[in-house]
Amino acid sequence: MSHPASTNDPSRWQAAWPRVGSSAHKYDRGHALIIGGYPMTGAARLAARAAARIGAGLTTVAVPEVAFPIYAASLESILVHPLADDGALQKFITEKVFSAFLSGPGTGIGTRTRSHILTLLAAQKPTVLDADALTSFSEHRSELFEALRADCILTPHEGEFVRLFERHEGKVESALSAAAACGAVIVLKGSETVIAAPNGRAIVNRNAPPTLATAGSGDVLSGIICGLLAQGMDVFLAAAAGVWIHGAAADMFGPGLVADDLPDLLPAVLRVLRSET
Repeated sequence: MSHPASTNDPSRWQAAWPRVGSSAHKYDRGHALIIGGYPMTGAARLAARAAARIGAGLTTVAVPEVAFPIYAASLESILVHPLADDGALQKFITEKVFSAFLSGPGTGIGTRTRSHILTLLAAQKPTVLDADALTSFSEHRSELFEALRADCILTPHEGEFVRLFERHEGKVESALSAAAACGAVIVLKGSETVIAAPNGRAIVNRNAPPTLATAGSGDVLSGIICGLLAQGMDVFLAAAAGVWIHGAAADMFGPGLVADDLPDLLPAVLRVLRSET
């Protein structure tokens, strides 16, 4: 039997949208930390731009030293921090105040990514895991599941999903089972994206146009969600809002969309949302 799930739309989450007071400063709006990789540097840069555009007061990308010039030269408003070695991340997140973390886009698959993720999760901040972060744990699922919490969000596409979770007959059932198994919110992406929570709550997003089937669009989505978490938005609602806004931005652009276009479309979507409140 198919599990009933409501359709995602702004009425589900607009009341929880982060508000900016007239006297607010950047530190009031949260600090998002994104782990960047090398040589695939584009994914984390897309995510960082999206986190900043959606409203995070500060956005930092922590990157391998060898990649520092690449990131620093292309991210004017994004802070870039070089990591000298695997242990440097622990020291960095202890010294700075961060509101939310994102790891996975372009980080590479393997031991280093797993180590960084476990370091982030131990800091007990809202965390988004995407792409390589998920695949890196395909043979270490129990280690990941033990470290996850209810304020974490996993954003797999179908291929990444089956490396970590059991597939059920329905997509909603699959996402709910995965959320219960790992104790985190699941965003199971696709033409219809399911957002599922460990408590059995589920919502289906249906506004994504087929133009989103392009390299890097998922990295932008994870950055949007991280930026909302950094501003203190509820975890489930941040996931639902991020997915809907991602689809609305793509729909606004139309044919010819590439992922690079998406972050700069976010202000127009936000203006529409503001006019409807």
